[in-house]
Amino acid sequence: MRHHEVTSDTADHTQWLKQYYFLRAAFSLAWVIAAFAIAPSSAVIAATLLVAYPAWDAAANYLDALCSGGLNQNRTQGFNALVSLATTIAVILALQVSMNWVLGIFGAWAILSGLLQLGTAVRRWKLFGAQWAMVLSGGQSALAGGFFIFQASMPAIPSIANVAGYAAVGALYFLVSAVWLTVAGWRRGAAA
Repeated sequence: MRHHEVTSDTADHTQWLKQYYFLRAAFSLAWVIAAFAIAPSSAVIAATLLVAYPAWDAAANYLDALCSGGLNQNRTQGFNALVSLATTIAVILALQVSMNWVLGIFGAWAILSGLLQLGTAVRRWKLFGAQWAMVLSGGQSALAGGFFIFQASMPAIPSIANVAGYAAVGALYFLVSAVWLTVAGWRRGAAA
């Protein structure tokens, strides 16, 4: 493969990552707004949002893996999609028990998906740079998961607001990554 083709592939993939990160940020922001503005007035809406969040993550990771060279080249994202799909099912079942169970499931998911995101970001950093926010996000997700599990073991009944704060921080990390890649692209264009 010639240098021009490699450069073109990298540019295409960088463009995909920018769009993907902006999309992830927009979804998370919309989810957080709905969680704070609408969910407190309706248990059905809150439950729907709690199921939709890991389901969206499963779909997003699967799409990212496909658009980034396929599942064989992106095993961390493929596994993350499976973990998120299993979490979606677990949340549906946990909603029948209690919000403490739901938060515990979210905690386990935050740990696993955070570590997988961290692995993906480290791998991408070598190829595309500008992944420091995704590395931080993955690490913080794993830490937040531990805190969720601790909160879930307490007698106080959690709410969707516990998860919404986590989602808001995730939205910020995706937005920072998208903007960082955009600015890096502008700088490369100006230098050329």
